[in-house]
Amino acid sequence: MTSTRSAIGGARRIVVKVGSSSLTSLTGGLDPARLDSLVDALMARREAGSQVVLVSSGAIAAGLAPLQLRKRPRDLATQQAAASVGQLLLAHAYSASFARFGQGIGQVLLTADDMIRRSNYRNAQRTLERLLQLGSLPVVNENDTVATAEIRVGDNDRLAALVAHIVGADALVLLSDVDGLYDGDPLDPGSSLISEVDDPSELAGVSVTRPGSGLGTGGMATKVTAAAMASAAGIPVLLSTAEETAAAVDTGPDGPKVGTAFRASGRRMSARRFWLRHAADVRGALDLDEGAVEAVRTRRRSLLAAGVHGVSGDFVAGDVVELLAPHGRAIARGVVSYDATELPSMIGRRTRELPPEQRRELVHADDLVTM
Repeated sequence: MTSTRSAIGGARRIVVKVGSSSLTSLTGGLDPARLDSLVDALMARREAGSQVVLVSSGAIAAGLAPLQLRKRPRDLATQQAAASVGQLLLAHAYSASFARFGQGIGQVLLTADDMIRRSNYRNAQRTLERLLQLGSLPVVNENDTVATAEIRVGDNDRLAALVAHIVGADALVLLSDVDGLYDGDPLDPGSSLISEVDDPSELAGVSVTRPGSGLGTGGMATKVTAAAMASAAGIPVLLSTAEETAAAVDTGPDGPKVGTAFRASGRRMSARRFWLRHAADVRGALDLDEGAVEAVRTRRRSLLAAGVHGVSGDFVAGDVVELLAPHGRAIARGVVSYDATELPSMIGRRTRELPPEQRRELVHADDLVTM
């Protein structure tokens, strides 16, 4: 596992995510001292030779005090109003703080729509890559002024994992107000810090529920989910506290000695397959027989009409659907080649029994990812 921490310490390109509670307070808005401390650590890492992408929460929280709101609002309109005020304050604060080092930044505001639509996903990828090529430091946040409940990524931990894959990051660091993952409540003296996680499956018996600060939307559960997403795609992850940012982004030969490190347990996958598995909007499902499950999951074959016996959802050709085993468990996702209305007359039939225009695969192997 020391190789995991060494990989994080030596990462050429690193994504760092910081939560709202690490930058703001309920009564005072943005905390300049906390923000400057974060920037100091990130610039030390940048000056050591790494490219840095910052995923920052805090827009809604930063807008509370100027609007004289005592706590994070529950209704969407007020949240978006707070975000519209807070985004300006947050961008200005980061710009001024990074300017102390002569470092320019670029603000990138994303919604779930930019993740679930393949064309938007690729455009975000190109924009972030170009910012890095030009020497700018991207500061990414969900665009809370326009995102609704239906089109939200939901939390910036998951967004950070998506961004880490989009930019081809070598490591992901998730910072919050807790110094890592514990085997119990961090406030319980009997709980112990879990220093290293070889595979997220090891955490089956670990409770990650913990009361939040009231400022953000994330929690330890979202961080573990994000860490599992990234590590399964070949990106090592560190969970730590914002107070120890300098130690969390340490470039020493042994890497950071704080927090909880997640080993990269999977192979780095293509952007398309990562998008299919974690970001794409699922529009429906196809029910497979055992033979089709074996062909798709074990032999990595395309899905043919003969192996399907049920269709659900309202989708069109090019949408993403889940492929379900006989007992209802999702075993894969893929881009379907037909509209939902076309499939009832096709399913269960051998290819040679179909009209010539319907003899192509329902889901091609190149457009499949197993779950």
